[in-house]
Amino acid sequence: MAQRTEPAGLKLRLAAAQRLKAVLAYDHFTPLDAGDLADGRDRALANRLITTALRRHGQINDVLADLLEKGLPPRSGSFEAVLRLSLAQLIFLPDLGAHSALFLAVEAVKRDNKARHLSGLMNAVLRRAQANSARYGLMDNARLLPDPFLAGWTAAYGADAVAQFAQALIEGAPLDLTLRDEDADLIDALNAEPVLVDSVRLESRDRPVEALPGFAEGRWWVQDAASAIPARLMGLAPGQTVLDLCAAPGGKTAQLIKAGYKVTALDNDTGRLERLKQNMARLGYAPRIMEADAANYDPASPFDGVLLDAPCSATGTFRRHPEVLWSRNTRDIAGRVRLQQALLANAFRCLAPGGTLIYCVCSLEPAEGEDQVSWILDALPGLELWPIEPKDMAGLEQAVTDKGLVRTHPAMTPGTGNAGMDGFFVARFRRTR
Repeated sequence: MAQRTEPAGLKLRLAAAQRLKAVLAYDHFTPLDAGDLADGRDRALANRLITTALRRHGQINDVLADLLEKGLPPRSGSFEAVLRLSLAQLIFLPDLGAHSALFLAVEAVKRDNKARHLSGLMNAVLRRAQANSARYGLMDNARLLPDPFLAGWTAAYGADAVAQFAQALIEGAPLDLTLRDEDADLIDALNAEPVLVDSVRLESRDRPVEALPGFAEGRWWVQDAASAIPARLMGLAPGQTVLDLCAAPGGKTAQLIKAGYKVTALDNDTGRLERLKQNMARLGYAPRIMEADAANYDPASPFDGVLLDAPCSATGTFRRHPEVLWSRNTRDIAGRVRLQQALLANAFRCLAPGGTLIYCVCSLEPAEGEDQVSWILDALPGLELWPIEPKDMAGLEQAVTDKGLVRTHPAMTPGTGNAGMDGFFVARFRRTR
């Protein structure tokens, strides 16, 4: 019997649906790699479908509400993931054509025992979507952001900035790198533009990160321009000791070593620490690396500086991780606030009198940023705010608040580079006793 030939494009559609289904169940999104799809063109298309479905998640929610009067059928396997991918293609990726969206969607659910009985519904829903695709394509970009974030961010940052957040979500994030050494020739070879201090930006690239000039030689590391800010504010003398809490994958560790400090990098995740070790080896850096819990680590002697990039909601990274907008809620954020406070209390215990504490989060939520400063000053006597001044942030003075804190967001332009950076919060403290 002749072996059945699968329709062209079905394999990538099934792989994309599997990955999107996991993200819809609150897994962290990681792009498909060569182990998932060997063909580079298939892999690129599958990742494009997934990321478009994630970036347009809010608008697709509205489309689903319009198309499915009774809502999504329960216990339906991959049906929702396949449908979202196909709606993303029909409405927002018209260059890919409508026929493949319909045909491959039906074929994909037929391959799923839990969804095959819904193949007729899939076909009917997508045909209705195709007929209304022009109308759906005109939806307000405000629908890209969940209502709680939309309201909170409008209050915190203003309606104009939030409109730019929505556009930044659609466009995604460029690739920012931190250079190990100043190197104009390397910047040219990368076809990059200087952004802020030693951060450079690649607006587009045609190769994997590992194939870019200077990677193998350890001449740079991947780090958003906003993420590169906190370590620069430590303000200690070369040779002093710094503890980098929650250090993996090591971008800030590398910066601290580059600044001349004696660095201890600590994390409690074995897998992430292995990645940190690999990154340090590539860069030629040798921090002291420890696997321990940052909430109860008790050093033999205190450090001159502590940098705590605390676990957070990560809402400031939505340009590259759009799933955080839909996988976070107020209860989740409240739990992270409590964890941050436990970590801050121990960071204080690890700090020598006269030492510097940097607290930062890649979050746009005031509860994880500005509100934590009030908690620190009330709960940790002996810490005083060491205000960050505009001169400390040359090229990004607008990020310094009137209280001496740093707040960045995706509508902010860093230095002379193009607009856009992650949402980040940074506060600096001194221990007085």
